[in-house]
Amino acid sequence: MNDKLINKFSHYRKQFSHVGQVSYFNSAAYCPFCDPVKEAIEENLALRAAGDRDESRLVRATQDALRADYARLVGARKREIGLGLSTSQGLNIAAFGLPLGKSDEVLLSDVEFPALVYIWRAAAEAKGFKIRLLPSKDRCFDIEALEKAITKKTKVLALSYVQFFNGFKNDLARISEICKANGVWLIIDGIQGMGVEPINVRKLGIDIFASGCQKWMLSPQGCGFFYVSDEIRDRISHPFMSWLGVDWKGEYTDLFRYDLPWFDSSRRFELGYYASLNILGMKAAVEIFKDLGIANIRRHNHTLIDRLACYIKSNPFYRISCSMEPRHRSSIFTFTCPRVAELHRILLKKRIILVRREGSIRVSVHLFNSEEDIDRLIAVLGRFSTGGADNN
Repeated sequence: MNDKLINKFSHYRKQFSHVGQVSYFNSAAYCPFCDPVKEAIEENLALRAAGDRDESRLVRATQDALRADYARLVGARKREIGLGLSTSQGLNIAAFGLPLGKSDEVLLSDVEFPALVYIWRAAAEAKGFKIRLLPSKDRCFDIEALEKAITKKTKVLALSYVQFFNGFKNDLARISEICKANGVWLIIDGIQGMGVEPINVRKLGIDIFASGCQKWMLSPQGCGFFYVSDEIRDRISHPFMSWLGVDWKGEYTDLFRYDLPWFDSSRRFELGYYASLNILGMKAAVEIFKDLGIANIRRHNHTLIDRLACYIKSNPFYRISCSMEPRHRSSIFTFTCPRVAELHRILLKKRIILVRREGSIRVSVHLFNSEEDIDRLIAVLGRFSTGGADNN
């Protein structure tokens, strides 16, 4: 990483007020606010409290800019991007909107985050199609199991880009090849990779991609975006609708018009998302990713993880429980040890913020983390493994 880029990371690190107070490794859950996001929200609160002008034009302009920003970050066309509340909104568009019936089958992994499974379960109950859980291998998605499972009834594979509990990044290029060869729609829950793992949804042939922005994308809770490819958009029925799903062309002085066309874009699936605090916060956050570049953020994160992994490998008390293969690793690193619950409690006490997931400690490294954070974590791990005096 060159000096200019190193200085950029240092610049943005200073914009997170938690830095120096805690070592935060929980971006896979949600991120602390940086100063630009906090300021954007505070400015909007002041504007609304003053009540002396209409913010709607600002919000609409910001929405429009955000669609372009997210499109650029994921390799999509602007018209293929919609804004919404969460990852679940995009997944619901797929589950309830795709033309699926009683003779059809949807494939899911047996190590998925519950949100994805329950959405498809509800849609299956409503529409009558079948769900089949694919058996994982070593708690990771198994491509061979996918190939064996596909039949003429298989219409959809719904899958996470990165698995939430062990950071396993799926080989979407290979998976997409299999899906396209068999006429299977590929639906991706992207939240654990968005912002830290580069992706090009069009090149990968993804049909629908959904991501919340409260985690790695540094935005407020209750916001996200979705991608619906041009090729599939008109095949999706409207699982829900808003009056802002039609094209008013910015004219809101004559509202007794009930025959306007749906937007010829993914905006038709938006629910009139007008949460101005979130929208302005999202815009402030997305500028960081445009400036640093997701590939550079990944490089930064993986370098820090390598530092931690090197220590874990050197200490027989600990064991890495995630994949470190280049094509499968992500910004989530997990390890385990005896008395993992006790270790987690001590780490929190030492103001090292992370979580336990499925028997492991999950370390989510992001752009505001530094070698100092990693070394603080390693120091506590060293004392814990030898029964140090502060382990209580």
